[in-house]
Amino acid sequence: MSTRSILHVDMDAFFVSVELRRRPELHGQPVVVGGTGARGVVAAASYEARRFGIHSAMPSVRARRLCPQLVFLAGDHELYSQVSSDVHKIFQTFTPYIEPLSLDEAFLDVTGATRLLGTAPQIAHNIRERIWQQLALRCSVGVAPNKFLAKLASVAAKPKATPAGVQAGSGVCEVKHGAELEFLHPLPVQAIWGVGPATLKRLSGFGVRTVRDLAELERDSLIAAVGKSHGAHLHQLAWGVDERPVEVGRMVKSIGHEETFATDRHSHDELQRELVRLADGVAARLRAQGKAARTLTLKVRFADFDTITRATTLPAPISTAHAIVAAATPLLLALDPTPGVRLLGISASQFVDPPEEQLTLEDIDQVAGGGDREWDAAEQTIDAIRSRFGNAAIGPASAVEGAGLRLVRRGAQQWGPDQGPAS
Repeated sequence: MSTRSILHVDMDAFFVSVELRRRPELHGQPVVVGGTGARGVVAAASYEARRFGIHSAMPSVRARRLCPQLVFLAGDHELYSQVSSDVHKIFQTFTPYIEPLSLDEAFLDVTGATRLLGTAPQIAHNIRERIWQQLALRCSVGVAPNKFLAKLASVAAKPKATPAGVQAGSGVCEVKHGAELEFLHPLPVQAIWGVGPATLKRLSGFGVRTVRDLAELERDSLIAAVGKSHGAHLHQLAWGVDERPVEVGRMVKSIGHEETFATDRHSHDELQRELVRLADGVAARLRAQGKAARTLTLKVRFADFDTITRATTLPAPISTAHAIVAAATPLLLALDPTPGVRLLGISASQFVDPPEEQLTLEDIDQVAGGGDREWDAAEQTIDAIRSRFGNAAIGPASAVEGAGLRLVRRGAQQWGPDQGPAS
């Protein structure tokens, strides 16, 4: 197999950097995008904020304790999605082989572009320059023969936040073919994908501290410690082996919304109203992507942070909020909310394309009688109204709050609820 040239492009402090374009006076200050409430979390932190030990997913209350002068900015997921699209348009001028991982990172296979556009490191530098010139944003790029090493290389290329200050990164880090182990083996073992706290604890029992230690561990011992599949996978990665291709047009595997409440919900009636709102958001996204789902998963986090999921697989695919609520309600009613529920979520998966069917006389009777097909027509009308007048033009009655609608917004719960009392 010929050597591949894979890039991993990772935007630097993406959410914060996008916000600083419209708040340039905050450059150089500790800034986070996150929820301001008692249950808010940090979604992204500037490198100046990271100097204080602040990181994404940290509770906002703790972040404020670490840095009292911290500046909180509200998140804007729609804006970040648009800027991410702009970044990907730049990627497409270099290669069609792009695998998005999230809004702020992607793999690019530039193997076929090197004859025309220069070496892979040159392409990486040109991508960084183009993004800076056109979007005023910084990114870090890892260059390697495979995806695993490219992602590790992008981490090595990033700026570093230390108590003494922010150290500029190299911007581009290349792992050359033939030098993979020289780069990989000195790294701590937790740098490897799949080495979380539980696996790290097991490996520590064998004296494994670095990737080199892991590579030198007998394969059979590794499998005995963490399982056959996981052990075989870790053994390959420890030797820098990763044959996965860049997956162009990678499909979304699930669509969901979840919400952390400012105060706990204690009754099925309260949770049912929230479920209707969440189902409306999920159904709208399903239809926007031309998909229907066979499996629904309900997620509930209680006041003590105990989290459970319950799933149901349906005999026929669905794409309406009415059908999602009908299928998820029995799952919800089977749970006892009286200890207090702090988070509720619903997600749809196992996608299929909605079937195109010719109506029978029975179907026509069902539409007239208020069956599922009538709901299909009703929610398609809702989509049309929102397309013309905006998402806030129409929504479920349970979303009415004051003079407006409290609709589900994609990505809004990455940072938790805003100011509100804790329970």
